[in-house]
Amino acid sequence: MSTTDAEATTSQPNDTTDDLTSLRHSRRRFGDKVFKGISSGSGTLILVILAAVATFLVGLSIPALTADAEDLQYGEFWSYALPFAFGTVWAATLAMVFAVPVAIGIALFISHYAPRRLAQGLGYIIDLLAAVPSVVFGLWGINTLAPMMRPLYVWLADNFGELPVLGWFFTGPVSGTGRTILTAALVLAVMVLPIITAISREVFLQTPRLHEEASLALGATRWEMIRQAVLPFGTPGIVSACMLGLGRALGETMAIAMVLSPAAVIHFELLTSSNPNTIAGNIALAFPEAFGLGINQLIATGLVLFIITLAVNMTARWVLSRRKEFSGAN
Repeated sequence: MSTTDAEATTSQPNDTTDDLTSLRHSRRRFGDKVFKGISSGSGTLILVILAAVATFLVGLSIPALTADAEDLQYGEFWSYALPFAFGTVWAATLAMVFAVPVAIGIALFISHYAPRRLAQGLGYIIDLLAAVPSVVFGLWGINTLAPMMRPLYVWLADNFGELPVLGWFFTGPVSGTGRTILTAALVLAVMVLPIITAISREVFLQTPRLHEEASLALGATRWEMIRQAVLPFGTPGIVSACMLGLGRALGETMAIAMVLSPAAVIHFELLTSSNPNTIAGNIALAFPEAFGLGINQLIATGLVLFIITLAVNMTARWVLSRRKEFSGAN
């Protein structure tokens, strides 16, 4: 065999290997392009949907915002919308006051105290609780919780209604049905509890083991270890969980519409039969009877709710951005 034939025979395997390598690289590049396109398209789609919702709300709200008060079905817009905006924020705030400490406590118990089998069972129960429809919570609230809580409301009014500060919240007369803003807030708290608990549990389980062991090695008790290592690491996750729960509480409709005995008022009394309604609950109750500019007026209150929710989420992002320097993995 000549030298030229030997070189040609030797180069054939190398050429085949180069072709296979080039083919693999081209496939990888194609996969990267497809994945990048899907990811970019999904992110863009979210922005398009948000812009479409905002455009819809603004476009249909303008007639109600620019019309004269005598032409509107429900009177002057801001006088009509402010009580419902107050009721939305007030009910959601009360719900978070009740839900957040309990949710964090349950998450810590599941992640750091409960035996493994018990923790798994509780985790399943929490996840199932998040899947219960809101109408079921509403039925439970109006038929079970409200009558059960009324004796407690009477006791609170009798013992705290005359105090200088607490009297603002517990003054009477107490509702005869128990359908108060406090009952609605308790129902909302139960509804947002599984959301906050599930996310906080997963965040606590991601705490670096070295941080926990270092704290315990220095003589810390389990609670001190949680306070020094787990909670600082999980604070951004807790804030995110609370904001998701708050978003659920702000936008809840059926449970509020079923439980609350509503009125267009602004006050902090928790036990009376006259309670500030929420924007979502008012839209659900009033929309079937609305006509003309009344429909635009209700949609405009939906725009107010949209702005409130957007402001809450922007505040959450600002809080999280202040802690971006902390990294539990370092």
